[in-house]
Amino acid sequence: MRTERNLTRLDRVFARLDREPERPTHLDVPRMSRHRVVLFSATLAFYLAIVVAVLTTSWLVRFDWQVMFFRPYQQWPEIHAFLDYWVVLGQRGPTAVMVAAWLGWRSWRQHTLRPLLMFGASLLLLNVTVGAAKLGMGRLGPHYATTIGSNEMWLGGDIFPSGHTANAVVTWGILAYLASTPRTRRYLSAVSAVVSLSVGLTTVYLGTHWLSDVFLGWAAGLLILLALPWFEPLITRIEAVIFGVRESWRARRAGTAALPEPAAIPGAPVGAPAMVPQRPRAEEQMPAREPVGAARSARTPAYLAPGPHTARSERTPVTPAGSRRPPHSDRATRGTTSARPVAGG
Repeated sequence: MRTERNLTRLDRVFARLDREPERPTHLDVPRMSRHRVVLFSATLAFYLAIVVAVLTTSWLVRFDWQVMFFRPYQQWPEIHAFLDYWVVLGQRGPTAVMVAAWLGWRSWRQHTLRPLLMFGASLLLLNVTVGAAKLGMGRLGPHYATTIGSNEMWLGGDIFPSGHTANAVVTWGILAYLASTPRTRRYLSAVSAVVSLSVGLTTVYLGTHWLSDVFLGWAAGLLILLALPWFEPLITRIEAVIFGVRESWRARRAGTAALPEPAAIPGAPVGAPAMVPQRPRAEEQMPAREPVGAARSARTPAYLAPGPHTARSERTPVTPAGSRRPPHSDRATRGTTSARPVAGG
């Protein structure tokens, strides 16, 4: 009997990733709908209301001081060690590395730069908007407050709005924004909301931020997420330009590799154009074939000279002409009589 192994939840997740298309075209890209415009307007109004409430030293500032004097880190010291690590989920450096690694893998698998480009655009908006508000209002934190009951504005601080809270909203919310299906987007939206809310309240627990800082951080991060559909056409054009540059570079590289430089001929004069030896044609390389019906006996050996041939014993020996010895002037030739003088009588 054949039995199949029951797949675990992790196995099913990886199996679904293996079936994922390389470049999906059915992705539900968020658009700036009327509902989103209403949410953006309401969040912007809430943002401005928080700023006005702090600037006018309203009841919100008095509530900030009450929470600060309550000192939550002294009321529940047993969770202090855990929250010291949990607040890292709102730090820009570690969270940006983690999310960028995931989105980079997704961009590589789907052959699209949209996830990374949208994440870069959201971080750029976060640094510009939140950084400008921090430096422009210059509010001091609870640990550096100088006057009880004051709003501590324009004193050189940089905590209003809360950067940890805004970063948590944007960094984890971008995963929900880039989700492939509506169901995944709902789940990730709930997870990012829990993380951003808990990170903001953790900064209040640790005494590093006023409660109004956290309110403004939530609003600042949500405004960035709601405004991202306005940047979708720009991201699409940037992606097309990047892919166009890549394809042109590949074509140029392929053309350079297909046409190697001709090698110079040894002994050619300097400056003369190099000549590439041409290969003989296929017809010239192939040996000539004789007809199939020709008899092998009719061939004349190529190594025999034409004419009658005699045996080696019947051949007349050939004597080389002349003497092989070098000439000597003091010796007479053999077989001749030398002329000697005859003595007279």
